[in-house]
Amino acid sequence: MAGVEVSNGLREALIENLNNILSPQADIRRAAEEQIHVLEVTEEFGIHLIELTLDRNGPLPIRQLASVLLKQYVEAHWCQDSEKFRVPECPEYAKAKIRELLPHGLHEPISKVRSSVAYAISGIAHWDWPEQWSGLFDVLMAALKSGEEAPVHGAMRVLTEMSRDLSDQHIPQVAPVILPEMYRIFCEEEKYGIRTRGRAVEIFSTLAYLICMMGEINRSLAKTLLYPTLPAFTQALVKGLQTPDGFTSDSGLKKEILSALTVLMKNVPKQMSQYLGEVLGPVWQTLTTSADTYVNTTVNAREEADDPIDSEGEVLGFENLVFTIFEFVHALVEQTKHKQMVKQGISDLIYYILLYMQITQDQMETWGNNPDAFVEDEDEDSFAYSVRISAQDLLLALCHELPDECGGGLVVAVGRHLERSAAQRTAGDDTWWKTHEALMLALGSVRDLVLDQVSKGQLQFDITNFIQSVVLADLDPNFCPFLAGRALWCGSRFGQALTPEMLDRFLQATVSALKDSPNPIIKVSGIRAIWGFCEYLKSSGNPGALLPYLPAILDGLVTLATQASSEVLSLILETCCIVVSMDSNFTAANVARISTLCLAVFIKANNDPVLVALVQDVVRELCSNPGCVTTLQTKFIPTLSSILNANADKVPPGMQAVALDMVEVMVRSSVPPLGEPLISVAFPAVVHRTLNTDDNSTLQNGGECLRAYVSVAPEQVLGFTDAEGRTGMQYVVQVASQLLSPSTSEHTATFVGRLITVLIRRAGDHLGDNLDLLLRAVLSKLQNCYLLLIVSNYILSYRMLIH
Repeated sequence: MAGVEVSNGLREALIENLNNILSPQADIRRAAEEQIHVLEVTEEFGIHLIELTLDRNGPLPIRQLASVLLKQYVEAHWCQDSEKFRVPECPEYAKAKIRELLPHGLHEPISKVRSSVAYAISGIAHWDWPEQWSGLFDVLMAALKSGEEAPVHGAMRVLTEMSRDLSDQHIPQVAPVILPEMYRIFCEEEKYGIRTRGRAVEIFSTLAYLICMMGEINRSLAKTLLYPTLPAFTQALVKGLQTPDGFTSDSGLKKEILSALTVLMKNVPKQMSQYLGEVLGPVWQTLTTSADTYVNTTVNAREEADDPIDSEGEVLGFENLVFTIFEFVHALVEQTKHKQMVKQGISDLIYYILLYMQITQDQMETWGNNPDAFVEDEDEDSFAYSVRISAQDLLLALCHELPDECGGGLVVAVGRHLERSAAQRTAGDDTWWKTHEALMLALGSVRDLVLDQVSKGQLQFDITNFIQSVVLADLDPNFCPFLAGRALWCGSRFGQALTPEMLDRFLQATVSALKDSPNPIIKVSGIRAIWGFCEYLKSSGNPGALLPYLPAILDGLVTLATQASSEVLSLILETCCIVVSMDSNFTAANVARISTLCLAVFIKANNDPVLVALVQDVVRELCSNPGCVTTLQTKFIPTLSSILNANADKVPPGMQAVALDMVEVMVRSSVPPLGEPLISVAFPAVVHRTLNTDDNSTLQNGGECLRAYVSVAPEQVLGFTDAEGRTGMQYVVQVASQLLSPSTSEHTATFVGRLITVLIRRAGDHLGDNLDLLLRAVLSKLQNCYLLLIVSNYILSYRMLIH
């Protein structure tokens, strides 16, 4: 009786706090949230939540809030193996009660409540099905076959998540039951909504993929589980792709259909061959009609996009359909037997790809306000993803798979677009320039293919004339910075096709972009163009052509670096690295400015691994120039030594490890003998820091730095003696012994074997009694080491020591 009273009291407290969470007063909300966290650890918290969620007589806001908390409770407290687990784990009796009650929520008419219940079921099923919840699958099948929208929708939600977790033990049992139901639901377009039918396709696609993956081991599986439903489902998918957008179809559903067809094309190409003719027509129609929609709604923003919305209110962007079309085409050209179909219409396909490569209105606004985003999004190794990048990737894939056809197809498509752009311009359409920009991007991206085929006479394309009539004509920064910037970049990509006069025009425009233009887009494009021109002139044996422009280029880069944010600064440093390699005398004369810039970036951004790596690249280049070494070391070594000699709590975390890494770069990049500052100042600082730290990264980097010293300049290390009479060899052995100490982490000593190996090879005759000391240290470490990779490392070191 007392237990019931306690349970009822907790339930009432929960209801009160749920109501308070909805309060408009912030202090009441915060207090309620804290109380919820207190109640969360009680044993029946989950039971109360599911009861409140299922109570159709309760207030809807409370039910919705309870359903969301239930989903979170399952994630955090159901299984201790979960990444999000927090103690305590839900007790078994409460788990059983929740599993009993939850399926009733699949019939809930309120979509948001039903969706939260479905996610909770799928979250529990991940851990409990089928062992602890053997009846769940039958419950879901009954819901699917009920014919009612709510339970079907709820069950589909659960199956969408569950299907991704199915193992090879489950699939043979569940696939024959699920696949026919997915086909039935997808085909009953008058009975079920678009989103529910889309989930049916998604589940089919997931199961088809898993069956095919299992089929690599057991070839009979696909024949028995997938092939029986393949003909009917494929024909239904094709029909769905042909259905105009409206009550029974939209871009979200077509995206799921194309994803399924792509999975089938990749995994059962032989079986799909007979349907390919039926599939290609609707896919092509979707590609072309989508292009018009994309240009009007997204590129030029002249129409409002009519994006579909899922059952939770999330917008299903039209761009997702475009991505899926490109993935389908990509899958097509990867299959040898299907390439021929792509070859036949390659110029038309590239024509539409170029439409998708145009800059969008949103991109113009974003990049104009954020140069970092412009640098990141337009980098060829960008992790960003957009229709523009996806279209560019598809063009590159086509050129790789069908090089002979793509060269001519690209030239034909470029010609058509130039005519279209000219007509736009004549008609007063101020977006004509986006076509030119996309064409230059496309040609520059596949430059090697174009130049190779032109040089071999396989491609009739006057590159010089294109640059003269289009690229140089678009070089006006006062008209459109995006177009002028792309023209600079395109010119730098086709240096081979430039006359000396054209090259001078481009170089003048590039310097002007750096120094004179107030527009960040022009400046960033100028930096990219410098890199391209340097690469061309250096590889063609004509770096001297850049010499008259180097002072202005360096001025511009250094000035921009002082005010640039991280992504732009990365681009500047990357360009600096190739600029300083163009003329050794010019670089030597300006090493003070360059090294000052590098040191300033290093100090300011030592916690940014990308910027530090780029600074190291420039330092390597300077170290290889004899005229730069003294000034570079004079600039860097005092600061690096000061960082290493300082107490660890007086410098930012991680800075000393990075400083050790920088010293190693300078040592390895220098031509021996090493400069005096590296030996008399940096070497003792490296030893001091490595011997007086318990930070794993600092210890590891210190060991690697000393290995560099021994490898590059063993005589100088042997000749070093400090004021107390201790030699460089004694210090190196002391560091190695510390790395091998039983008290240090195994991971810290991962590379100590390399240090010992270099010691023996480069200075073995001078080890003397230290050899026995190292041998005992290795044996001691071996007795306490359990990681196989590190054990093998020590065994190799031991072997070298005894021989």
